[in-house]
Amino acid sequence: MNDLKLVYTLLCDDVRIEMGNKISLMGIFQNIMVEKLPISLIKFAVINHWTGSGRYDTEVRILSPDRQRVVVSSQPTKIELAAGGFTDNVSFFVNIMLENAGTYWVQTLADGRVIEEFPLMVVDQNGLHASVAPDEISETIN
Repeated sequence: MNDLKLVYTLLCDDVRIEMGNKISLMGIFQNIMVEKLPISLIKFAVINHWTGSGRYDTEVRILSPDRQRVVVSSQPTKIELAAGGFTDNVSFFVNIMLENAGTYWVQTLADGRVIEEFPLMVVDQNGLHASVAPDEISETIN
């Protein structure tokens, strides 16, 4: 496991494999802002880019804001990397219900061990106005 490294994780609406084995990502996001909750996400994807060598079982799961419940978990996926190699692993999720606003947790696991965890904020329009002053809302894409 010492040789396996998760270089990055991206969330997006969809992923397509194009000619030449190129990956096209549509709708990359880091937070979810909706008019009203609960919401059912029809489809989204989590992309993990791995480097290293060896064989591993990987999994992605989303935890509720209180971390007590797994909202959704991907099927375990086997990845195999040649020495110095890399691979991209895409996990698709369909019809995921998010009941409440809050900070959900996206976890990436390899061989049952959490490799990375990061927040996914889900905010509804009422929560956005209550928690953020209008001059703090930015539409700048970094």
